Amino acid sequence: MQVAALYDIHGNLPALEGVLAELSQVQPDLIVAGGDMAAGPMPRETLDRLISLGDSVRFLRGNTDREIVDHYDACSAPDTRNEDDVWAQRIEWAARQVTEAQRDLLASLPTTLTIEVDGLGATLFCHGSPRSDHEVITRVTPRRRLDGILAQVTENIVVCGHTHVQFNRTHASKRVINAGSVGLLREETPGAYWTLLGPDLVQRRTSYDLDDAARRIRATECPEADAFADDLLKAWDPARVSESREAEADRAAETQERAKVSGNIPGRCREQFRCR
Repeated sequence: MQVAALYDIHGNLPALEGVLAELSQVQPDLIVAGGDMAAGPMPRETLDRLISLGDSVRFLRGNTDREIVDHYDACSAPDTRNEDDVWAQRIEWAARQVTEAQRDLLASLPTTLTIEVDGLGATLFCHGSPRSDHEVITRVTPRRRLDGILAQVTENIVVCGHTHVQFNRTHASKRVINAGSVGLLREETPGAYWTLLGPDLVQRRTSYDLDDAARRIRATECPEADAFADDLLKAWDPARVSESREAEADRAAETQERAKVSGNIPGRCREQFRCR
């Protein structure tokens, strides 16, 4: 089976449309939508387009998908406590845009999938890491931390997302791949980033009309829509992004450790929730 891994679409429908146009030529056997699909400027429309693909797509839950469900279930008005957190605002806004059926889909999604890929064998797909939808893995994650993350993994290939920077690295006998971000890149060259698996592993970038995408995004009522559009046009430094996300992971681990000592263990550290 040949699989196209489309991760971190973030409600960027124009980017998704661009990748799907390219996939119409590639014609993979399966698309894996690897989480964080809706939190962004066009959440309902993006989910509608993915759902329209029918049996050719399988879904994973990302951290923002989970948070959208939480907000859908908990509140009908914005949480003013998060008024300084743009991603909290975007998630709350997205929760008010999705339909009940879309909410139910997001709530039902698994956190991991194992698929037999042509030429590569059993491949584990997850959003953040095999053990958490918000845990960070980057191109510079220390080997000691990777030992723990991969300790219970039996598959030889792990495909993740969450940090929006593509990589392909080997740890012990396993390959760990970040599929890239379709809708909210953190790469040097603008575009939609994704990965094709089977029989080889090819990390791809799809060009699409960024100016039109920015115009469509700015026309939405998504919080800080202009900033979202601007981010698509930037040349990012993926090395700096990776280092920043690792620093966040270190702070999260310190917070967890302090909480254990105090006896107040948080369920999750919000620092790792946000998409940067």
